[in-house]
Amino acid sequence: MKMGCYLLSTLLLLSFLAFASFSSAEISYQVGICYGQLGNNLPVPTKSVDLIKGLKAKRVKIYDANPEILKALEGTDLQVSVMVPNELINNISTNQTLADQWVKTNVVPFYPQTMIRYLLVGNEILSNPPNTTWFNLVPAIRKIRYSVKKFGLGKIKVGTPLAIDVLESSFPPSNGTFRSDVSEKVMKPLLKFLNRTKSFFFFDVYPYFAWAAQPTVINLDYALLESKNITVTDQGSGLTYTNLLDQMIDAVYFAMKRVGYPDVRLFIAETGWPNAGGVDQIGANIYNAATYNRNVVKKFTAKPPIGTPAKPGVVVPTLLFALYNENQKPGPGTERHFGLLYPNGTNVYGIDLSGKTPESDYKPLPRPRNNEPYKGKIWCVVGRKANAKELVGALTFACGQGNRTCDEIRPGGKCYKPNSLVLHANYAFSSYWAQFKSSGGTCYFNGLAIPTKRDPSYGSCKFPSVTL
Repeated sequence: MKMGCYLLSTLLLLSFLAFASFSSAEISYQVGICYGQLGNNLPVPTKSVDLIKGLKAKRVKIYDANPEILKALEGTDLQVSVMVPNELINNISTNQTLADQWVKTNVVPFYPQTMIRYLLVGNEILSNPPNTTWFNLVPAIRKIRYSVKKFGLGKIKVGTPLAIDVLESSFPPSNGTFRSDVSEKVMKPLLKFLNRTKSFFFFDVYPYFAWAAQPTVINLDYALLESKNITVTDQGSGLTYTNLLDQMIDAVYFAMKRVGYPDVRLFIAETGWPNAGGVDQIGANIYNAATYNRNVVKKFTAKPPIGTPAKPGVVVPTLLFALYNENQKPGPGTERHFGLLYPNGTNVYGIDLSGKTPESDYKPLPRPRNNEPYKGKIWCVVGRKANAKELVGALTFACGQGNRTCDEIRPGGKCYKPNSLVLHANYAFSSYWAQFKSSGGTCYFNGLAIPTKRDPSYGSCKFPSVTL
C-alpha cells in the first residue's frame, strides 16, 4: 500500500512538473506590442515586422487579420493575435457557417507558418453603448472556437479584450465588481467559456487615464511604477500595493472571484502611456511614457515572476500599446501619441521589450514639462493643412451642433470678416468645444484641429474658450 502511494505520488509529481514545464513554455515572460494601423504614413508590414523584432518583442497583436501583415510575420518566432471585427459579431453569433468561413479565410492559410496563438473576437465591445452585440459576444466566441477546433488549429486560444470600464467598482481592489448590466448575462458566460477552454481574460488597463483623472489624489510616481516609499493598503484584503497597475489588475482578479471564477488567467491586451498630447492633457510626455513602459517591461519579464499582491508569482502576459504614433486615430491628442516608434521607424525613446538592456544604457530623457495641470484658457483651431472640402465638412458639422454655435461667423456677425474659411473654422471649432468639452466633445474634427493656448481672437471678434 505504501509502495502504491509512493508510485502514485511520483506519477502526480511528474505530471505536475510536465504541466508546469508546458505552462511556462506556453506563457512567455517577454512583453509584446500592439501593431495598430490607423496612420497614413506608416511603414509597410515587412519593415514593421523588422522593427518589431528590433524591439525584441515576442508577441504582436493586430486589430484585424491583415493578410499582408500575417504573411510578413511568417517564419518569425513572434506569437500573433488576430481579431474578428466588431461589426461581424452579431452575424457570427447565429451562423456557424460564417464563423467557419472567417477562420478558413483569415487564419487557416497562414497557420502554422505564422505563429497565430490568439484569436480575439471584437475589441472592447462592452465599452460601446448598450446594444445587442453585448449579448451576442459570447455566442460568437463559441462559434469561432468551434471553427478553430474544426480546422485543427489546436494551439490557438479564443477570447475577447475588454476595457477596465467593465468594472463598476475597482477601489479598493478587493471590492472589484463587474458592472451590473453585464455581470450575469455576459461576464459569467464569458468566464465559464474561458475557464473551460483554458483561455485568458484579455483586458486593457491604463493607469495613465486613472491618474490623469485625479492627479491631485493619485501620486504620479505610484502610477508610473516608480514609487519607492508610497504604499496603499486594501483594508478589505489586507494586501499592500506599491503601484497603481497592480491595484487595477487585482481589481479584475477580485471581480472574477466574486462571480465564481478566481483562477482564469489574465492577459494584459493593452497598456501604455502617451508620449505627447494636447495642452489640456496632463502628464503626456516622453519622460513619463518611457518610465512607465520600461517599468512594465521590468515587472513582467522578471524571473521568477513577480505577479501581484493577490496573485504573487503568477505570469501575466502583456502587450504594450502601441508600435507607432498613429496620426489617424480619433479622439484627444494622446490617442495619436502612444507609440514606441515614430512613423519613420525611429524610437520615440529607447526601450527593449526583452528587459535585458540596463537602464544605464539608455540616453537621458527630456524632462517633463506638463506634469502639473495647465491653468488658463485654451482654444481649438485648425492644426494642419487641409483641403477646402475637409474643412467645410468639419465646419458644417460644428455649426450644426449646440445653441447659436456659429452666429458670429454668419454675415453681419462680429467674426464674419475677413471671410476666410480657416478663420471661420477656427471660430466654429472653438465655439463647439467650449459648449461640448464638459460632455465629452473633443478638439479633433477628424484630425483637422488642435488645442492651443494662443488666443485666436482679433479686434471685436472674441473666440469662445475652454477654461482649465
